[in-house]
Amino acid sequence: MPTESGSCSTARQAKQKRKSHSLSIRRTNSSEQERTGLPREMLEGQDSKLPSSVRSTLLELFGQIEREFENLYIENLELRREIDSLNERLAGEGQAIDGAELSKGQLKTKASHSTSQLSQKLKTTYKASTSKIVSSFKTTTSRAICQLVKEYIGHRDGIWDVSVARTQPIVLGTASADHTALLWSIETGKCLVKYAGHVGSVNSIKFHPSEQLALTASGDQTAHIWRYVVQLPTPQPVADTSISGEDEIECSDKDEPDLDGDVSSDCPTVRVPLTSLKSHQGVVIAADWLVGGKQVVTASWDRTANLYDVETSELVHSLTGHDQELTHCCTHPTQRLVVTSSRDTTFRLWDFRDPSIHSVNVFQGHTDTVTSAVFTVGDNVVSGSDDRTVKVWDLKNMRSPIATIRTDSAINRINVCVGQKIIALPHDNRQVRLFDMSGVRLARLPRSSRQGHRRMVCCSAWSEDHPICNLFTCGFDRQAIGWNINIPALLQEK
Repeated sequence: MPTESGSCSTARQAKQKRKSHSLSIRRTNSSEQERTGLPREMLEGQDSKLPSSVRSTLLELFGQIEREFENLYIENLELRREIDSLNERLAGEGQAIDGAELSKGQLKTKASHSTSQLSQKLKTTYKASTSKIVSSFKTTTSRAICQLVKEYIGHRDGIWDVSVARTQPIVLGTASADHTALLWSIETGKCLVKYAGHVGSVNSIKFHPSEQLALTASGDQTAHIWRYVVQLPTPQPVADTSISGEDEIECSDKDEPDLDGDVSSDCPTVRVPLTSLKSHQGVVIAADWLVGGKQVVTASWDRTANLYDVETSELVHSLTGHDQELTHCCTHPTQRLVVTSSRDTTFRLWDFRDPSIHSVNVFQGHTDTVTSAVFTVGDNVVSGSDDRTVKVWDLKNMRSPIATIRTDSAINRINVCVGQKIIALPHDNRQVRLFDMSGVRLARLPRSSRQGHRRMVCCSAWSEDHPICNLFTCGFDRQAIGWNINIPALLQEK
């Protein structure tokens, strides 16, 4: 009987405690609502210099934060009550066990284990509740700074490279695995010229610095130089492609642009090059013009890079030294410098400023394939790798990089906005991220089921002179995309 009496007393105490907790929760909710409701009404009534749309968005987000933390506070009180109840029950079980009483250490261990489980549950609930709010802030900011302007759809296979003409008329060029290169009107998205002179995948495209000439590299072991003539169509109003939802939606790799009609079938086609460069014994993966446009450099899977004279098509130098296939080559915008990347985890700097000799420097620091290395203004080179890092190097000090960017996915052909020194990183995981030269992340291009790339992003290219689109990306989803990056706002966010 005494035991039953003690049990009933314990039950009544637990019941009263639960009731008092419940009343406390209701009081807390009421008082919190009264306290938080007044400042909001005051805020809504105050004069503000913010646009009404921005102000309403902020109020809505603050309201979400308030509701989420209110829910978390209630859940925290409930979990505290469960912990107290569990500790009481464990203590009661310890006293009731006859002949095998649990020691204080055992009870403490058992209670600690249960408490840790509840604490983990609390942390998980907090992270899940707040992640949506943080995502809302990031998505809103990213959408305001990085806007999709135009999609360029017409290739029949993945697009390996994208480039922008450096002279008027400014057009966009794309190189595709469908054996063609296409030139596009940036404003309208219309295909202007189709080059069909290669018999293999077209792996890169670069425009002459001062003439209407294009340089393409191909899997048919050649590089072609060909002339184009374009007449730009009348620009049409740009449609609003922004998304209205708060969260970015993951989409399947199978969701690709509708290509029932061949948009390049009715545009002029060039089939014969002015010059065909044929010295390689393997796939030509990339090619670029040296400053002045009188020479070009090509990079090949035969582990060599070749320097050619444009006028005579003669091989001037064969650059050897890489231990595995080359992946990319790039020339300096103002000096006779070339950088080549390779699967041997290195990239090499070739100096042709002295016609009588050419020197080479080897940069080591990556642990996997160097997918590209590009020049910036001054004495810096930026390299990207399959080891998921990007490194910024000073040409005067090759021993170690001056900055390292670590990411969550392999990096493909990077590009640097020379004027603003912003690096665009295209990833295998369909993302495109923007960083500054010191390694600070600035933004991520928005991607959802309605916009952005649906498969691996292969390349990026800046165009600082175009008023509408200043960044272009292409991918294996067979489309190129033109973006408008609000660079002043981007740097202000930094």
